[in-house]
Amino acid sequence: MRSGIYILFATLLVSCGHAASDDSNDDDQDVITPVTVTVAQTGLMADTIEMNATSTFLQRSVVKASANGYLTTVKAVVGQTAGKGEVLFVLKTKEAQSIGNTINELDSTFKFSGLITIKAARTGHITEVDHQAGDYVQDGEQLAVISDVNSFVFVMNLPYELRPWVLGKKEVQLELPDGQKLAGTITAVTAIVDSASQTQNIYIKVPTDKLPVNLVAKVDIIKTAKTNAVFLPRQAVLANETQTEFWVMKVVGDTTAVKVPVKKGLETNGQIEIVAPAFAAADQIVLTGNYGLADTATIKIVKQ
Repeated sequence: MRSGIYILFATLLVSCGHAASDDSNDDDQDVITPVTVTVAQTGLMADTIEMNATSTFLQRSVVKASANGYLTTVKAVVGQTAGKGEVLFVLKTKEAQSIGNTINELDSTFKFSGLITIKAARTGHITEVDHQAGDYVQDGEQLAVISDVNSFVFVMNLPYELRPWVLGKKEVQLELPDGQKLAGTITAVTAIVDSASQTQNIYIKVPTDKLPVNLVAKVDIIKTAKTNAVFLPRQAVLANETQTEFWVMKVVGDTTAVKVPVKKGLETNGQIEIVAPAFAAADQIVLTGNYGLADTATIKIVKQ
């Protein structure tokens, strides 16, 4: 009986010894985290404000009837461009309509027609036509509206508090909904502020008048720009819960990542400027797999 107890006790000791040995081996094995890396880039960084601007014509020319009569010809078509001096309407006076044929019958050499041509006063896009051939119109009545091509601009409603970053600037860049980019010139700033929105109209001229009205473009207003900024992808920069401390995981010796506190500057287009410390061009920074990494963590660099 006593010998059986000794055997059981010895078996338990051996089993516990093996278990302790296995746990010890597990603790000795380091966790290796697969990561991808990147390097710091140097280039232009800018802190910008994105605003919207809407295309419009600032000036319109109203084509009016010059006498009472009937419209015999209407050449004005909405959407087409009319040149300065181009005939848009032909009007036959009321008197000519009544007695013109009688006069010609009495004296065929008189050549009385009573026709009056009405021309475009300036070059522009025809945006409105109010009458058609055969209509009777009175002197001074509106026949059509022409938008002056030289008055085509984009109007940006600028919040008054953003004036310091716009006033004094001449050149801005506009991006259209299709991705096309245009160089714009600020030509005027209105002297009126909207009482409700507290915005001020800024007129931006672009080198084309072939765009439709009411087209909304994006305008980037540069607040701050740095030509030789050092920056990293936003994903490579980590922060604490309160966003008061920032750091990156720098690769040392290809297999170890160490925590390096950083001071960040501008943030734009998914990039963060690193003000300090200064990184060399060959320094590798963990890009993915860095979340939750402890200081001096063991890593394995894999290709993206």
